Parts: sequence; C-alpha cells; structure tokens
Amino acid sequence: MNWKLHKTVVLVGMMGAGKTAVGKALAATLDVPFLDSDAEIVSAANMSIAEIFERDGESFFRARESEVIARLLEGQPCVLSTGGGAFLAKRNREMISTHGVSVCLDASLELIWSRVRNKDTRPLLRTANPYETLRDLYDTRAGIYAMADISVEADAKYSIEDMSARVAKTLLSRPDVLERGDDA
Repeated sequence: MNWKLHKTVVLVGMMGAGKTAVGKALAATLDVPFLDSDAEIVSAANMSIAEIFERDGESFFRARESEVIARLLEGQPCVLSTGGGAFLAKRNREMISTHGVSVCLDASLELIWSRVRNKDTRPLLRTANPYETLRDLYDTRAGIYAMADISVEADAKYSIEDMSARVAKTLLSRPDVLERGDDA
C-alpha cells in the first residue's frame, strides 16, 4: 500500500509502552524513516542514557533531549520515538504540536510493569522499590500524556504489528497527517 505522510508522527508515553517497537513497525508500514530520540542522544554522547544521568544529571539530559527532538522534527516526515519523559516538557509538547503530531501509546501500569520489571536499562527505576517508583511516575505523567493529539490504547493481547496497524488506522482520521496514496 502506498502512504503519504505529511507530518512527523511522534510516539509518546511511558517507558515500556512500546514506542520503539511499534514505531519501527509503523515506519516500515508507511515506508518512512524511523528515528529514536534516545538512540540519537546515546550516539551523540557516546554513552548510555543511564551513564548520562549518572554523570551529568537528568536536567542536562532533558536539555539535550529537547535539542535532539527539535533537530529531528526539522527533517522529512518520519516516525519518531521519544523517551518517556520527553513529552513532560511544555516546550517539547509545543514543538511536537507545531511540527508534527503526538501519538500516545496508552498502556496500563500493569502492562508497563510486565515489560520493564526485568530490565536494568531504565535509570529512573533504579530505586529500592521500582514498582512503587513506576506507579508514582505513571500517576504523575498520565495527565500529561493525555494531552497528546492522538491516543491509541495498548493491550497485552496486541502484537507489535496489531498496535502499528491501530496507530496507522487512527492516523488516517487526520488527513493533514496521513493519507493513502493513489494506488491504495
């Protein structure tokens, strides 16, 4: 199928919501580039996000994150996965709204916990009680993620491809963002 993407699709939501996996599948479906703001930061800094947090702190990381998102939004329309905290900054939300469309992958706390509980790559969960920390983050962030232009509910029964198809179908409701091409 031929697609015409007019604006960058910026996937937002909690860590473990599926932004990277669904983003890669969606980009492949739409035949556009997939970019990941966290991967771009890691590449530029030549260190992991956890190392950046440890060495320079979260505020330094968030400033670099905003710079990277701004740069990526200037390029051709693509699918952009952002870190879980990126959408919390008002300036990032405004940039994304102006230059793209935000899509929240809305996953329940239980689903997110099932995906992140056995991973040590989440610096914000390196606490004495990671579930409680995750719950607090979830409670704090849910209202902000609800500000996204579009929200697509995640479910454990959906495969990555199912979620990608659900996002694409939802995006088709926004002809300013996505249209089927002539041969569709």
